[in-house]
Amino acid sequence: MTVRMEVPSNLGRSGGVYIPPFKLARMMKDVQDKSSVEYQRMSWDALRKSINGLVNKVNATNLKNIIPELFAENLIRGRGLFCRSCMKSQMASPGFTDVFAALVAVVNTKFPEVGDLLLRRIILQLQRAFKRNDKPQLLAAVKFIAHLVNQQVVHELIALELLTLLLENPTDDSVEVAVGFVTECGSILQDLSPRGLHGIFESFRAILHEGEIDKRVQYLIEGLFAVRKAKFQGHPAVRAELDLVDQEDQLTHEVSLQNEIDAEIALDIFKPDPQFSENEKRYENLKKQILGEESEDEADSDADSDDEDDEESEEEDEEQMKIKDETETNLVNLRRTIYLTIMSSVDFEEAGHKLLKIKLEPGQEMELCIMLLECCSQERTYLRYYGLLGQRFCMINKIHQVNFETCFVQQYSMIHRLETNKLRNVAKFFAHLLGTDALPWHVLSYIRLTEEDTTSSSRIFIKILFQELSEHFGIRLLNERLSDPAMQESFDSIFPKDNPKNTRFAINFFTSIGLGGITENLREYLKNMPRLIMQQKKAASESDAESDSSGFGFDSSKSDSGSSSSSESSESETDSDDKRRNKRRRK
Repeated sequence: MTVRMEVPSNLGRSGGVYIPPFKLARMMKDVQDKSSVEYQRMSWDALRKSINGLVNKVNATNLKNIIPELFAENLIRGRGLFCRSCMKSQMASPGFTDVFAALVAVVNTKFPEVGDLLLRRIILQLQRAFKRNDKPQLLAAVKFIAHLVNQQVVHELIALELLTLLLENPTDDSVEVAVGFVTECGSILQDLSPRGLHGIFESFRAILHEGEIDKRVQYLIEGLFAVRKAKFQGHPAVRAELDLVDQEDQLTHEVSLQNEIDAEIALDIFKPDPQFSENEKRYENLKKQILGEESEDEADSDADSDDEDDEESEEEDEEQMKIKDETETNLVNLRRTIYLTIMSSVDFEEAGHKLLKIKLEPGQEMELCIMLLECCSQERTYLRYYGLLGQRFCMINKIHQVNFETCFVQQYSMIHRLETNKLRNVAKFFAHLLGTDALPWHVLSYIRLTEEDTTSSSRIFIKILFQELSEHFGIRLLNERLSDPAMQESFDSIFPKDNPKNTRFAINFFTSIGLGGITENLREYLKNMPRLIMQQKKAASESDAESDSSGFGFDSSKSDSGSSSSSESSESETDSDDKRRNKRRRK
């Protein structure tokens, strides 16, 4: 005898009249035709209630126990119910978002279509909330996506696309949502896409500098930069107890925010299945495979952990040696810390205060100067921020002044390797240090301004350096500084007086760059150079004559007799010439 139940005809999307679980189970046992529509409807209701109950009671502690129970349900048939339940639970309890993301990550390894469907529905929810300015719903959707990115269920490009959308036309709310999103998933974005994350932080910096948003949001951005500086400590991508999936087993989905998305809402509504019994049997076989694999994996993992513990204890007993790091990891980390501190500071005073807090080992002070100069050279245009920061360090500690002097020598010796933009920034940086007396002027002695000793790059460097100094001092004060008698030894290489050719070259160079006024002393020297050369030659000849007379010792009597004999011979010659002329006249 077949028992048929009368089901109300007005069952809607929610499943109709509430039936207690024990009564529903008894009714399903009484039904003999397992493929009837009534039985399918009852099994659908039971599936929906079971999935909702499991999702609602999941937490970090019982997650490993909930997963086998969840796989016991037909997640292929109820994938729409599972996605809807996860989204509703996450909306109601945003604090458990990472738990729901971990649950979805495990399910996604066995049923990738579930992860794809959930992602599409979350993106649709996000788009609706963004258009309607529904901030609570937007925050929930963004947080869910962030933790799915952490679990690598969602591709990191979707995260960067979402941040670009939020910061394209920044408002207080959109920037606040973006700050929260980066805080949640910034750690994994730093590993997967550091360049993309750097671009996002540059957008934040631009928004902060413009100052058009509310003060509260500006403080949020500054706090985000502090979190980034701390390498997202306190905001790990995945907690240890929620890291249940190996990276090789995870399947990552990518859906663009600009594409048309089908949420497949029909999966949430009951529909009779003509092949219901066959599909249920298939899932039963699949369930046995999944749960069997999980139990074997757990046993293998326990055995492996025991073996690893034994091996580690043996290695600790056998090998007790001091490991020396040859990869310069600490140096790289120090440079990264200095770079992030310089780039994330609002002004030079804040940057100097933060950099002084960094603990530097003896000999590492040079890294600070190198990174400051490197950051300055990488900018599109010179920023006075770097000059003020370098000036502050030179004034604080003599070591930094010596290090910047060394950097000046190194940069000038390799100036031909720099691009024009970097060369200009470096020259203006050192001009600022010289103009504020943060760097001693005797560093100019390393520059030798001759045609043979300079290249086109070094001449551009000298040109920009002195033009910046003339703008800072004015041509009169600069000329007075360069004419200081106490510093002439340092300036002899820039204003050479060893050769007229080099002197003319220096005069022509400074005249061509519009600084002929500082070559007045050099012009005067070149004008008086012939007279000075004659004086030098005369003095040299006198000294030679004195040395000859004292060295060989000629006899004066011999010289007098020689002179007299020569005069007598000349007189006799003149007398003979007169006699010849008289004879010719007589004839």
